[in-house]
Amino acid sequence: MQVSQTRSPTELRRGRLWRWIGILALILFAGAAIAVRFVIDRAQPILRARVISTLSDRFNGRVELTNFQVSVINGIEVSGGGLKLFGESDSNPHEPGIQPLISLREFRFQSSLRSLFRFPMHVETVYVDGMELNIPPKQDRQQVTNMGAKAQKMSIYVDQFVCKDTKLVINTSNPDKPPLEFAIADLKMKDIGPGQAFQFTASLINPKPVGNIQSSGLFGPWQVGSPRDTPVQGNYSFDNADLSTIKGIGGILSSTGQYSGTLGNIAVHGQTDTPDFRIATSGHAVPLHTEFHAIVDGTSGDTYLRPVKATFLHSSFTANGSVVRMKTPKGHDIELDVVLDRARIEDLLKLGVRTDPPVVTGPVEMKTRLSLAPGDASVTDRLKLAGSFHVLDAHFTNEKVQGKLNSLSLRSQGKPKEAKEHTDEDVPVDLQGAFALKDGLLSFSSLHFLVPG
Repeated sequence: MQVSQTRSPTELRRGRLWRWIGILALILFAGAAIAVRFVIDRAQPILRARVISTLSDRFNGRVELTNFQVSVINGIEVSGGGLKLFGESDSNPHEPGIQPLISLREFRFQSSLRSLFRFPMHVETVYVDGMELNIPPKQDRQQVTNMGAKAQKMSIYVDQFVCKDTKLVINTSNPDKPPLEFAIADLKMKDIGPGQAFQFTASLINPKPVGNIQSSGLFGPWQVGSPRDTPVQGNYSFDNADLSTIKGIGGILSSTGQYSGTLGNIAVHGQTDTPDFRIATSGHAVPLHTEFHAIVDGTSGDTYLRPVKATFLHSSFTANGSVVRMKTPKGHDIELDVVLDRARIEDLLKLGVRTDPPVVTGPVEMKTRLSLAPGDASVTDRLKLAGSFHVLDAHFTNEKVQGKLNSLSLRSQGKPKEAKEHTDEDVPVDLQGAFALKDGLLSFSSLHFLVPG
């Protein structure tokens, strides 16, 4: 026996409702799938346009972007290469063709998918490989000054940049000076924005003497009217600098210090330690410590030492002068005024002469002009000295030489008997004169030799 069941109107209405809910869910799912597909198709051109628009507005110049890829599998992942930002003229006339102000070999960043529809889009970190910054010659730096002058709101905001293999080139129109180049292995920049200083940390390899430099500090805000007046401050460390990469000297140098000022006038306070400093002509290693105050022109690389205070063994000296970059021959032209007022002649001889022990001892006073021209020759061949010296109480370490001087002094004092007895008491010798060192040869224009009697 079969019993038929009749569904109530309420049950029929509920069934139709669930069918409509199911149909609506399918429609929404299909719409979401279409939207995701649309985002995938549109993300790349949207982001490419935003990148170019942000850079073009910020730097007020032509932008080239060779490669640009976008993935939305794990949020938004962007990578690209061949990015170039051009100024109004050639930023580096020393290189063939028109050089961009800024170029990036490769870059990449990641953000959330929802940030694509926000303005400005927020990016935590941009990673950059092979960035080159070309600062134009002085007369063409107005194009750098104009950067950002018409910029409005940025389409993308970045918290920090992490850069590898960065090259900074400061160009000059002076035919006697080459561009000033800095090769920065690692560079991090944070809090970058118009009208404010940004934090940076950098590590680079110094070419000569070869060594590792670490630096951190603040740069900016950029002074659009006068880039030389842009503030900069920070500290540095210079480790394991191999002085043997400079022909004619040797030793491993380390240095620490602080700097502050403006890009065109940076005051540097620091110290160096070289426990095994040596000159090739003698080969004797001596500990060398210096403390210095210097003014550095960050736009040319020229340095003015005011002063350097150095100590080695039992001697000390001060030096004032300049270190100026030259194009031909490539290198630095060094001009120093050196004063030794607390020094020992045996320390100087140990540093510069192979003979050991030194032939003479005693306190010495000296003033000299030191010139070291740029070039590939040995330091000892390029070094020039012109000055005067005074050894107040000299004693010769060779017993026969000192004995003859003792005898000469006693005889001149009318003591021939004491002279024959070869007294053990050494007489002091007064040495003074004027000297010059050139092409590795030392000459004396005057020499005074005095003994008692």
